[in-house]
Amino acid sequence: MRRVYLDNNATTPLAPEVFEAMKPFWLEDYGNASSIHWYGQRARAAVETAREQVARLINARPSEIVFTSGGTEADNTAILGTVEAARGDSKHVITTAIEHPAVLHTAKALEKRGVSVSYVRVGPSGVVDPGDVARAIRPETVLISIMHANNELGTIQPLEEIGRLAHEREIYFHTDAVQSVGKIPVDVEKLGVDLLSLSAHKLYGPKGAGALYVRKGTILRPLLHGGHHERDRRPGTENVPGVVGLGKAAQLARERLAEDATRVGALRDRLEDGILLSILLVTVNGDSKRRLPTTTNISFDYIEGEGFVIAMDLRGIACSTGAACSSGSLEPSHVLTAIGKTPAQARSSIRFSLGRFNTTEEIDFTHEVVPVVAEQLRAVSPHYRKTGVRG
Repeated sequence: MRRVYLDNNATTPLAPEVFEAMKPFWLEDYGNASSIHWYGQRARAAVETAREQVARLINARPSEIVFTSGGTEADNTAILGTVEAARGDSKHVITTAIEHPAVLHTAKALEKRGVSVSYVRVGPSGVVDPGDVARAIRPETVLISIMHANNELGTIQPLEEIGRLAHEREIYFHTDAVQSVGKIPVDVEKLGVDLLSLSAHKLYGPKGAGALYVRKGTILRPLLHGGHHERDRRPGTENVPGVVGLGKAAQLARERLAEDATRVGALRDRLEDGILLSILLVTVNGDSKRRLPTTTNISFDYIEGEGFVIAMDLRGIACSTGAACSSGSLEPSHVLTAIGKTPAQARSSIRFSLGRFNTTEEIDFTHEVVPVVAEQLRAVSPHYRKTGVRG
């Protein structure tokens, strides 16, 4: 069966160049990067090269890059680490209603510890109003955490404006940039962030590797206790092959950023336009302009999303109903309900996320399949039959 992968926001395929870069560190250069002998120093040199590669991608200093097991650990370290290190008995954190669960669940954990959390709402576009963030700030606010690009909608947030607000009030500012790094330009200086999370497997690197940018001078308490790895930020023997893979993926992303964004964005538009032209009662969710070039989220009225994803998969096309970490949840997407969608509309929404390896032929094949699947699913919907709409 022909297979088409349109779920790149969940994870990307490993780039061949990344695989080749990682191979020696499983088979030959297998030393512990903390050892002082030849094997260890080979591994240490590779880790530091990767640190430089990641830093260059986001315009940071290598010393500000902390390697983690992925985006979730980076988010937890940034949020829990800064809040626990902050002085005072009364602490307040600001985030948004559309964050990834790695941020939202961490915020909920803080609330159980007595920390006050404000969840800023967004409008139908899925974009945060910096004014709402400003109004949520209190004297005891110690951290603002707002994602750069949403994983379900692709909407890009106005971090520069929020960063200025945070720095004017001397509040730490963190962003989950897992979906944006490697897809659009990300400059920590321009954005004004103190902490930034990223993950290798979202930019054609390996799973199980990520990084946290920590601006020099930021006070951060580590989550784990052990050795003095990562400048006392994150103890534990480094995942050298994973770190090397992340570094190589960052290098490739930096070299191909403009080319990938243009080509993938054109494919996304081709896919979206074809669906809108061939199927009635469909709506693109979120801001159609201020979003990643990789992502479109579309509601198909009178269609159940999980059934659509299964039917598409049976025809060889992988897409999703939202975040991979929430797959199987009976609850409608918290992101879609936050932008005003009804539970029924949220459950009828499909995310198509494209990547570097998708082709025009794959998009055209998808155009052939989607209308067939949509019509078949709507044919069994009594509510759809009552509308009298066909085609």
